[in-house]
Amino acid sequence: MLELTGVTVAFDRTVAVESVDLTVADGAVLAVLGPSGCGKSTLLRAVAGLESLTSGSIAWDGADLGGTPTHRRGFALMFQDGQLFDHLTVARNVGYAQRLRGLPRSEVRAEVDDLLTLVGLAGFGDRLPRTLSGGERQRVALARSLAAKPRLLLLDEPLSALDAELRVRLAADLRQILTASGTTALMVTHDQDEAFAVADRVALMRSGRLVQEGAVAEVWAHPVDEEAREFLGARRRFTGEEAARILAAAGLPPESGVSIVVRPSMDGGLGTKP
Repeated sequence: MLELTGVTVAFDRTVAVESVDLTVADGAVLAVLGPSGCGKSTLLRAVAGLESLTSGSIAWDGADLGGTPTHRRGFALMFQDGQLFDHLTVARNVGYAQRLRGLPRSEVRAEVDDLLTLVGLAGFGDRLPRTLSGGERQRVALARSLAAKPRLLLLDEPLSALDAELRVRLAADLRQILTASGTTALMVTHDQDEAFAVADRVALMRSGRLVQEGAVAEVWAHPVDEEAREFLGARRRFTGEEAARILAAAGLPPESGVSIVVRPSMDGGLGTKP
């Protein structure tokens, strides 16, 4: 598993990540969720070895990675814009890591075909990236990342460059692909819907610190504080007589001082959480 202990990253006198403890179990998907500027991307880059730690440690299966350079960690990093090689076909993009390892051409082609099928792009091997939609390009980027057979897949806002409707569809597909491939993944995102759709567990981050971590359903149902509740989509708050009428309509006994928050439910409708 991946284990972060007391991870702190500072730039000059500015602390971007402070005393973060996290674990990602084998085969699990963890989403670090928070607003822009909260330190989540810096945390991801530290795991990748692209940022130095000010203090703390990052370990894989108990082995400290402090002296391990990025290219020897066995991790793959997928960015929000995919960063494909536009002069190479889809198949050559996906098979890039295998060719670097010197695998036979027939073996590379078979692996590429399997991966393109996995991400829903069977038959796209001879296309060029510029002929693809944004969602298709991200699927190619995902296939290329999986082709490296990473111990850990790092996802940096992987769907943020897509329109809202496509994000919803691709988030569900991403979850299915990661589950089918048994990939251990750490994703950072500012979009709670994306995090809840893709991940098994969610860690809420604010001002460089983790404020809550747990299973998706637990974090959704029981935000740690008012600020977390607002970030997770609270739309309107009812108090006093309005709250009492809502409780009565729901067949619940009145409670003094109770407030009711209305927000989207996890399945996309509207739900209420007293």
